[in-house]
Amino acid sequence: MLFKYKSIDAEGVNKEGEIDAPNKDTAISGLQRRGLVVISIKEEGENKSILQFSFFERVKSKDVVILSRQIATLFDAQVSALKAFTMLATNTENKLLGRKLTQVGDDLQSGVSISEALSHHPDVFSDFYINMVKVGEETGKLNQTFLHLADYLDRQYALTSKTRNALIYPAFVIVTFFVVMTLMFTVVIPKLASIILDSGQEIPFFTKIVIGVSNLFVNYGFFLLIFAVLIGIWIWRLSVTPRGREYMDNIRLSTPAIGNLYKKLYLSRITDNLNTMLSSGVPIVRSIDITAQVVGSLVYKKLLIEVADGVKSGLALSAVFAKRPEEIPGIFVQMVQVGEETGSLGNILKTLTDFYKREVDDAVDTLVGLIEPVMIVVLGLGVGLLLVSVLMPIYNMAGSIS
Repeated sequence: MLFKYKSIDAEGVNKEGEIDAPNKDTAISGLQRRGLVVISIKEEGENKSILQFSFFERVKSKDVVILSRQIATLFDAQVSALKAFTMLATNTENKLLGRKLTQVGDDLQSGVSISEALSHHPDVFSDFYINMVKVGEETGKLNQTFLHLADYLDRQYALTSKTRNALIYPAFVIVTFFVVMTLMFTVVIPKLASIILDSGQEIPFFTKIVIGVSNLFVNYGFFLLIFAVLIGIWIWRLSVTPRGREYMDNIRLSTPAIGNLYKKLYLSRITDNLNTMLSSGVPIVRSIDITAQVVGSLVYKKLLIEVADGVKSGLALSAVFAKRPEEIPGIFVQMVQVGEETGSLGNILKTLTDFYKREVDDAVDTLVGLIEPVMIVVLGLGVGLLLVSVLMPIYNMAGSIS
C-alpha cells in the first residue's frame, strides 16, 4: 500500500513524501529508521479508485530491464547511487516505478544499502534481483551486476513473450470457433429446424441431436452462460491457491505439445538463473533456493527445493536431478555431471541455457505451424457437419417435392 506522510527531520526541516509498505505501522517504522519524526500519515488510495492502483498501474518486466541498463550506465559514469536513483525516479515514464525509485532514494539517504532498499519493493524486484545486487555490493562490481541483470531479464522477457504470443493465436481461433458455433445454434439452426419439422418427413438421428442442442441453447442459453461464468470463477479461484496452481501446472506440463514447450521453458529459466548467480559468486545452495522462487512453476519449485536439500546433505547436483526423470531429461543430468567433474559447471549451464532457448524457439515455431492449419480444419469441419446435418433433410424434402 502507498502512504502519504508529513514529517520533520533531525534538523527540524518539514518533509513530505510517499512510502510503500504493507501496513501503516511498517510505514511509520520505515520513516523512523530514516531519522524522521512522523506528523501525519495516511493511505493514498483512500481517496482514489482501487482499480487505479491495483490494475492500471504496474511495473512491467521491460521497465525493469531498461532501468537496470540505465543504472549500469550511470554507475559506469561514476554517478553516486543516491543521485542515480533520484535522476531515474524523475525521468521514468512509469509513474508507479518512479514512486518506488523515489522511496529507494529516500532509503539510500537514510543509510541503507541498495539491496536492502530494493528489498522493500518485492513486487518489482525479485529475490533473484536483490541477491544479485547484494553480491555486486560485496564485490564492488555493481555496474557489471546491473548489466548482467539487464541481459538476463531481457533474455527471460523475450523467451516468455514468444511463448505467450505463440498461444494467443490458438486461443483466438478456439474462441472464434465457440462464437461461430453459438451463433449457428441460436440463429441459423432454429430457422432451418422449423422448415424440417414442418415437412413431416423422417428426421435423421444426427439431425435430431443438432436440433436438440439448438433448442437447449435457445431455451436455456442464459442459464448455460451463468453456469459457464461460475465454472470460470471456480477455475480462477482454484488457480490462485497453492494446491490449485500445482494442479494446473501438472495439467499444463502433461498436455501434449504444450507440456513439452513449458518443460523446456522452465529448464531454460533454471539453467539461466543458476549460471547468472553462480558466475556472480552466489553459493550454489542459495542459488538453487532463489531459482526455486522465480522459476514460475510450483512443480519445478518443489523439485528445486528437493535439489537444494539434497545438495545440503552432500549429494552431487546431478545425482539429485537424476531422481526426477519425468521433469529433468537425461541429457540435462549428464551435462551437469560433466560440469561438476571438470569444474566448469558455469560454462555447462550457459551451454544448456543456449540449447534450451533454441529448443523453446523451435518448439514455439513448430507449435504455431501445427496448430494454425489444425484449428482451421477443425473449425471448417465443425461448421460443415453442422450445416450438412440440417441441409440434407431440406435437400431430400426438395427432391421428394420435385
